Amino acid sequence: MNGVLANFVDLLVTALSIAIFGRVIMSWVSPAGKDPISTMLIQITDPILRPIRQVMPRTGMFDLAPMIALLVLNFVIRPLLLAMV
Repeated sequence: MNGVLANFVDLLVTALSIAIFGRVIMSWVSPAGKDPISTMLIQITDPILRPIRQVMPRTGMFDLAPMIALLVLNFVIRPLLLAMV
């Protein structure tokens, strides 16, 4: 059972990482975020990025929340998964 749960969480972390990276790319392509792809990516990633943005200080025009989220997902969550299995 632990293996199945670990695989599911690993797949979820991978999907969230891709969604966050896609949101960053779409913010360069379509900064207004009015197209359907941007809207979908915002809905998927906002629950993760919003709390990080509330804690982090403002950095001008740079949004470092996606980078922090990717670091946490890949360097905190993944090693915990490996420890579970």
